[in-house]
This record gives sequence, C-alpha cells and structure tokens, in this order.
Amino acid sequence: MDVSQYLEIFIDETKEHLQTLSDQLMILEQEPENTDTINEIFRAAHSLKGMAGTMGYKRMQRLTHDMENVFQEIRSGNMKVKPELVDVLFRGLDALDAYLNNIINTADEGTEDNEEIINALNSIAENATGKSTASKPAETKPAEEKEKTEDIQGAKYDSIQISDFERNTFDKAKSQNQNIFGITVYLQESCILKAARAFLVFKALEELGEVIKAVPNVQDIEDEKFDFDFSLVYFTKESLETVKAAIENVSEVKNAVVGPFEIKLDESAKQAAQEEKEKKEEEEKAAKAAKSSENNAAKAATKAEAAPAKNKKTTATAKKAAKPAVGRTVRVDIEKLDVLMNLVSELIIAKNGLVSISSSESDTRNDTGFNEQIEYLESVTTNLHESVMKVRMVPIESVFSRFPRMIRDLTKKLNKKMTLHMTGEETELDRTVIDEIGDPLQHLLRNAADHGLESNEERVALGKEEVGNIYLDAYQDGNNVNIEVRDDGGGINIEKVKNKAISSGTITPEQAENMTDKEVIDLLFRPSFSTAEKITDVSGRGVGLDVVKTKIEELGGNIECKSVLGEGSSFIIRLPLTLAIIQALMVELGTEKYAIPLGNIQTIEDVLISDVKYVQTKEVINLRGTVIPLIRLDQILDVEPVENDSENLTVVIVKKGDKLAGLVVDNLIGQQEIVIKSIGNYINCSKMIGGATILGDGEIALILEVNSLV
Repeated sequence: MDVSQYLEIFIDETKEHLQTLSDQLMILEQEPENTDTINEIFRAAHSLKGMAGTMGYKRMQRLTHDMENVFQEIRSGNMKVKPELVDVLFRGLDALDAYLNNIINTADEGTEDNEEIINALNSIAENATGKSTASKPAETKPAEEKEKTEDIQGAKYDSIQISDFERNTFDKAKSQNQNIFGITVYLQESCILKAARAFLVFKALEELGEVIKAVPNVQDIEDEKFDFDFSLVYFTKESLETVKAAIENVSEVKNAVVGPFEIKLDESAKQAAQEEKEKKEEEEKAAKAAKSSENNAAKAATKAEAAPAKNKKTTATAKKAAKPAVGRTVRVDIEKLDVLMNLVSELIIAKNGLVSISSSESDTRNDTGFNEQIEYLESVTTNLHESVMKVRMVPIESVFSRFPRMIRDLTKKLNKKMTLHMTGEETELDRTVIDEIGDPLQHLLRNAADHGLESNEERVALGKEEVGNIYLDAYQDGNNVNIEVRDDGGGINIEKVKNKAISSGTITPEQAENMTDKEVIDLLFRPSFSTAEKITDVSGRGVGLDVVKTKIEELGGNIECKSVLGEGSSFIIRLPLTLAIIQALMVELGTEKYAIPLGNIQTIEDVLISDVKYVQTKEVINLRGTVIPLIRLDQILDVEPVENDSENLTVVIVKKGDKLAGLVVDNLIGQQEIVIKSIGNYINCSKMIGGATILGDGEIALILEVNSLV
C-alpha cells in the first residue's frame, strides 16, 4: 500500500501533536501533579508514535516510543516530574521537530538516530522501574515466557479453511518451492491503533512474500473489526524465523505464532467433492440416476451460491450502518483559496463594469430590471467576499503558541528570570499574514529578553521584581490588527542611541540636537544600526530591526517603538485584516486616478487656501486645535497639475498610529470596493504605491501606501 498520499495529512497532524506536547510539557513543568496534562501528553505521544510507524518513519517512531515509555512511568506514578526530565523531553521534541522538517523538505526523516536522547530517556525509565525499557522488539521477552504464551494462545490459523478452487494457488506455490505458513498475530491489549499495527504487519510481510488469506478478512481488519489477534495464510521463500522476526519487529505486537500450514477443506468444498464422487458413481450405474444426481447437485450449488450472496448483503448493510459520521471540519489548501479569491476578484471587476455602464447611460427608458440585477450582483459579491474572508482568517494563536517554549529556553540560556504574558490569541488575521508574521515577532521577543530586560541582580537593585515580564498582545482596531511586544525592562537610552548614530556617521551632531525622542528611536530601524556592545546569538538591539520593518511593510503594515527609560519599551505592529479586497476612497490627481484605503482615512475636509500656514517651511493646517502637515500628492507623485481657480483645497486626513497628515487631492470620486493586484517586479515601484486595481471602465488606478507617506 502506498502511504505517500497521506503525507500532507501526516505533516499537518504531526505539527498539531508536537504543539500539543510542547504546550502540555510547559504546563507539566509548572504543575507536576496535573493528571489531566499527563494523560493528554501520553495520548499525543501515543498517536504520534502510531502515525510515524504507519508512514514507515522508524527513527521517529522509536524516539516517540521511548518518550512514551517515560510518560507511561509518570502516569503510573513510578516517577516524579523533575526539571532534568523536562529538559530531556524538550530535547526529544526538538529532535522530532527536526525529523518533521526533513520529512517536509524531502519526504524522508533523515539518518540521525538521536542515540544520546534515546539513551537518556531509557536511563530515566530504567531508574524508575528498575528494569530495561529500551525500544527493542520481541527479543527483550524471555524465551520461556514467549513459549508459554504460544502454548496458551495457540495457533488460531489452524482453523482457517481453504475452498476447493483456492487449492490451485497452493499447488502452484509448492511447484515454485515456496514455504506455506500459517500465522497468528497477537497485539498488545494496550494497543489503540489496531488497524495501523495490522497494516504494518501486512507491509512487512509483503516485502518477503505474499499474504493469501486473512481471518478476519482484510476489509474488517482495516475497519478494526477484530479483537487483538488475526490469522493469515502466507507464501514465501524465506525461513520461518525470518518471517517471525519481521512481524515481531512491529511495535505493539505481543507475539506471533508461525508454523507450516496444512490445507483443510471447508464444509462447502467437502460437500461439493462428495457430491461429485456420488455423481460419478451414479453415472456408472445408470444414466437416469446420474441425471437426477446432477440436478440435485445443481440445486445444492444454487443454494450454496445464494447463501454467500445473502451473507454478503448483510455484511454490506452492517458496514454501512457502522460507518462513522463525517467530520465537520476540513483542511483547505491555501492555493485553492487563492484561486477562489481570484474568481471573486474577477466577479467584483465585472460588477464594477456594470455599475460604470449604468451610471454613464443617459437614456431614460425603463431600466428597472437592469438596476435590480446590479443590486443583486452587488449583494452576491459582498456576501461571497465576506465568506471567503472568513475562510482565509486564522487565529493568531497558531503563531503565538510557539513563543512560551522559546521564552522558557531563553530563561535558561540567559540566566534571567522572565515570564511571557499573552492576550488576544483568538484575534484573527489573513492566512497570508499569519504565515509571514512569525519571524518578526520572534525577533522582537528575543530582543526584549536579551536587551530589554535587565539581569536579575540589576532588577532587584532597582527595586523591581526579580522576574522580568514580557507582554505579547493582539487586538483588532478597525480594519487593522495591532500586535504589541512590551517589556518592563530598562527602556531605550536616547543619548546612547544619539552618540552611536553620531559616531557611526548616521547623523551629524547638529541633526542630533534638533531630533525628537521618537526620531532618535526610529534610527534603530536603520539598516545595520545597533547600540549593542557585543553581538550575541540571541539578538542585538537594532540588529535585524530593519528586516523586521521591511517584512511588516511588505505585509501592508507598519511598526513603531515607544520607550520610557527605566520603565521599558513597546513595539507596536499594525497589520491589515486582509490583503486581497478592501474598501477604498477613489480620488483624482490631474487626469490620473488613485485609491486610498478607507481604513487609513479619518475625515475629509474642505480647507481654505488662506488657512494654510507654514511651520519650518512646511505647509500645515490647524484642524480643530490639531496641527496637521499637508502633503501635496501631485508634487510627490510627479503628476501634472491642473488649473484650479478655487479658493478651497480638498484634503483627505489620514492616520498612521498617532500621526495625522492631510493629503491634498484635486477631486473625490467616491467609495469603492477594490481588488488589490500586485504590480510585481515588472516596474521599479516606489514604496508609496501599494499595488494597483482595475476600475469598472478598464482603467488602472494605483493604490497609495499611506504608511510610507505619513
């Protein structure tokens, strides 16, 4: 049987089991007596072992088996959970994760046996039980006990009956000098995945020969409709010892009884043979008696055929009734969702086309039906858009869940006491964003642990709690999701950053004097800028922050940093809920059309030219007590201006975090649902352009990236 078709399912479920093990081990380390956690760990490890064995990943199966032995001893109360034990178990998880990465990349687990971890696990289990628990197959069982088990359990294959038409297969096997064995396989009573164990037995046997018959039949074995044993008739050229060893090499096989198989005809075959004999005798006596005997045989044969057919129908009905209910959840390939998203995009473009035609018609004839169709199409596309968005949305918990383990490891590596506090794990983001945001968050958390928090001694000397706190919060804010990484450490030393920037030539002393604290902090996001005195393998304040910023801006978001010296720092990431379809305000600049995402817009103002003032040679307006800088889009985008004698300016007030800016436009077109299309690498696009969209009349409108303008 080819198991490669199940590889994607195996990878997804293995990720889930490894995450479960990691989460539950973190809990177990804090609550060593938590029986629910212990049982959950054991179940996850047992399932993972079975899956790995079914897929043929022996190294992964062996390591998981040894980890399961330790979990079993904990569950049985033979050992207590100690920090040293948890460290070894986490090393085992890391090794399993390495196996999984190899499988994802090459479909093979690799050649690393991780003997050091396995020996440590076995040593722990042996110390708890006083006996060897190494993952060796049937050889660890004493020979006397094995023989006793065989005598008690017996060879159930003796009861297998062979029909007359099957005898030809046996005659052919004998002519080819093959051995004909009967096999009865006994599984351990603790085995949960019986069908998986049986499959591994069949797989091992098929490499050495051919399984001819199984009792119960193969379908029932696959459906786990058997107790803890099954019997086989087997053809092979290998020896009895080789076959027996191959079966007992499968984990959770309690015993295998293998011996020469003697053919026993079943009752129907015996009856048919007897009738055939009587038929021949009657033919010799009289033709009439022979004819009568032949009719009786035909009736008997009809009856014999009808009985199996009836039984077959009954079995099929039973199988149908026993079929489990289909799950209500499915895994969806992200590529399929992308195709669906593109179809929705084309649908919205078609809708915009109809709207454009409708608005341009000057004919006064009755267009009620046409308008109704447009309204219906708009309703359908809106609902379809919302549905697809919900399918694409994934809780950010899938990213957050990896960080408690990372902070635990950093606690030991940096010798700092720290705690990670997380909120908002249920907040949902587009799957595309979820896949990309993990690495930036990991870097920010490492930064907070390494350079944000002071050492234990320094915290105590400053009157702080010895245990440092790192906060990871996610929450929705309008059409955006905000993620904050905070710490209660020493904060950022503004003067130190200034001095470093001056010494490295990033800024001049004169520039430093006029810079605000926020502008100084923004220097940390410059490429290759760092205030770290030495580079560590954990992080460096500033090292890589430019990469973090670039990645977040690629996702259509922005990042800013706030810090108070002696109290801590906070990095705030703002991300769009989705990257595919958005609501936008369409505006005109000269003869060109542009789109401004609605989520960035605060208000739209009509400002008198006489109200425009200058601060440090820059245009600003005073809007209800707030000074807002003006941005002339036609100048920035190099759009040819149009003559306008109006005394008013149309200003779109946009927001980025705490910052406000006024974008001066020539004309407002209106709000529209637009499809974001990537410009790609065909043109050297400015960061001010976040993509393009196709309008209803076929024109292309560029989408402004407000975050880079403000």
